[in-house]
Amino acid sequence: MAAKKEKSVEETFQELEEIIRKLESGESSLEESFKYYEAGMKLVKSCNEKIDKVEKQIVVLEEDGESHEL
Repeated sequence: MAAKKEKSVEETFQELEEIIRKLESGESSLEESFKYYEAGMKLVKSCNEKIDKVEKQIVVLEEDGESHEL
């Protein structure tokens, strides 16, 4: 089984924007809206984790002037 490619932050934001459009349209049932909300929250969590990882790399880089993989 091939490894699943991780989405970039930009791709994740695009997906979030699509979910927001669907929710704002008001055309979804309550159940669909809840599913969109749940998917959106998972995407937000994923973005936060990616951004935190980058921030930690920047801190390490600033501390000793070298790049370290965390």
